Amino acid sequence: MENHPTALKSRLFHHCLQAIAQRIATAQEAIAAAVAAANEETKSSAGDKYETTRAMMHLEREKNEVQLAKAIQLKNELLAIGPDMVCTTAEAGSLVVTDQGIYYLAGGLGKITLEGEVYYSVAMEAPIGVALKGKAGGDTFSFSGKNFNIRSIY
Repeated sequence: MENHPTALKSRLFHHCLQAIAQRIATAQEAIAAAVAAANEETKSSAGDKYETTRAMMHLEREKNEVQLAKAIQLKNELLAIGPDMVCTTAEAGSLVVTDQGIYYLAGGLGKITLEGEVYYSVAMEAPIGVALKGKAGGDTFSFSGKNFNIRSIY
């Protein structure tokens, strides 16, 4: 990993983009399914059932529209960072190697396993992102009762 940090960041970037694209597609499919289900529900003699089903499908659509908006925002933020950014301190787009894990500060996608290694994609606004912000190689910090040593930042 240490030998090719730029190539690794590029692979992580593209992996994150694929994960976000999947979230977008899933949300779009769920929205379409909720709209179709609401439109297919016919009024029956039990009018309350019809209204309840339509209301539930409307709520489901709204929930998925929120998820879609979040995924699109995350994609736009990731694209604004890009994979080629060179960092010397922990900031959006940096890859921070600590003795407790490797953190990609490029959106809150969580745990990523890539090429047999575990990375954590975290947002700058996340608690660990806030703790890392502005730190440099060699710095130490505490988070959730653990002490972290920053080995390097790319």
